[in-house]
Amino acid sequence: MPVRPIVLYPDPILRTPCPEVETFDLRLAELVDDLVATMYAAPGVGLAAPQIGVGARVAVVDVRPGGEGSELHVLVNPRIVASEGRESDTEGCLSIPGLAERVDRPERIRIAARDLRGELFEVEAEGFLARAFCHEIDHLDGILFIDRLTGLRKELALRKLRRQTAGVPA
Repeated sequence: MPVRPIVLYPDPILRTPCPEVETFDLRLAELVDDLVATMYAAPGVGLAAPQIGVGARVAVVDVRPGGEGSELHVLVNPRIVASEGRESDTEGCLSIPGLAERVDRPERIRIAARDLRGELFEVEAEGFLARAFCHEIDHLDGILFIDRLTGLRKELALRKLRRQTAGVPA
């Protein structure tokens, strides 16, 4: 389970919706192992397959890595089936280092996903865990957290990203 390089913005794979996983085999388990190792090494609380250059609908989340209540969630073909409430909090992204902004997300969600054996399950989440699930599912749909910004916040964030990608200090 090697730590893989994290793909950085503006790599086009980050904007490409991922196809669903159809084969639940050793290659999928190895991909998940690589995602987990890379997420923990970053360190991060979530990582989606396109962030390591793989176009597959797979993500991992652990909002308390190594801490009390740590719980690794492996999500294959996840989708949000219900959401309620709204909250705004600061988000960052391993693929967009150095940028963090307030993003509106559902306060509570229920997702349906498959495990490594292909078995369907549902999980409910609220607060930070719901936010992390939404963030990673967005990655699988080719959506970045900056796409969720509006108005002046979005304009300033995009301006900063343009400077960063051009090699100009922020």
